[in-house]
Amino acid sequence: MSMITGIPGSELSEADLLRELKHLHQTRHDTFLHGSPEALREHTARSFELEQEYVRRHPDRDVDPRRTREGARGESQDA
Repeated sequence: MSMITGIPGSELSEADLLRELKHLHQTRHDTFLHGSPEALREHTARSFELEQEYVRRHPDRDVDPRRTREGARGESQDA
C-alpha cells in the first residue's frame, strides 16, 4: 500500500516540480541499492507521480530522436 508523502505534483509550482524531480533523480541510485523495499516503492511512486505531472505540463517537450525506439535502432545499425 503506497502512502506517498509530499505535496501533490499538480499543486507544485514549476520551480518546485523541477527541484523535486532533480532531487529524486539524484537519490534514485542510492535508494535502489540501499533503501528498504518500502523506501524503494515510495521513491518509485513519487518519481512516477512527478514525472507524469511534468509530461502533462509539457506535452510538446523536446524529445531526442536517439531516445526513441526507432532512433536507437537506427543508431545501432550505424555502428
